Amino acid sequence: MDFADSDLVERTPRGTAPAAVKILVAGGFGVGKTTLVGAVSEVPPLRTEEYLTVASVGVDDVEGVERKTTTTVAMDFGRIMVNPQLVVYLFGTPGQERFWFMWNDLVQGALGAVVLADTRRLETSFASIDFFESRRIPFVVGVNCFHGRRDRDEREVREALDLDPEVPLLMGDMRERSVGRELLLSLAEHLIMTNSMT
Repeated sequence: MDFADSDLVERTPRGTAPAAVKILVAGGFGVGKTTLVGAVSEVPPLRTEEYLTVASVGVDDVEGVERKTTTTVAMDFGRIMVNPQLVVYLFGTPGQERFWFMWNDLVQGALGAVVLADTRRLETSFASIDFFESRRIPFVVGVNCFHGRRDRDEREVREALDLDPEVPLLMGDMRERSVGRELLLSLAEHLIMTNSMT
């Protein structure tokens, strides 16, 4: 699956709409969900970021991301035209616990998910993993290695997150389009394998 340019929309036969696939991007506060959606989207992503204010003090856990100044308050949205017959819509979920109630609406119709993790704060990804496991939605895990930093290896991350062996895990800098693309390709392969086993 190679990402094409959005001008393929114009080459889609008239009266034929491409098939749409919905993918969620989830994870804890400040793990890079907005960044990933922006890195891979072929259109300027829709962002619902607001500045963090004193009202969030004591409500949002900013440990490990103290320099973060904005936060997603609803969702991020991006689009990828895979080919004239297939378009992928990415929905980035808000990471703070006070916004988790939105996940139930965002997950409607999702084919699969990407869970982002940060090795400095792996516990912030537990809720996302539990959410998708409980709903039996296939997912992959992307470990965001900010600035190439790897505090833990893949085995340590799998053990800490208690991941099933068949759940794909990729480590890399999610700001790079090529890393985000590789993560989405691993999800596509995982979806194919999951569907072929059911």
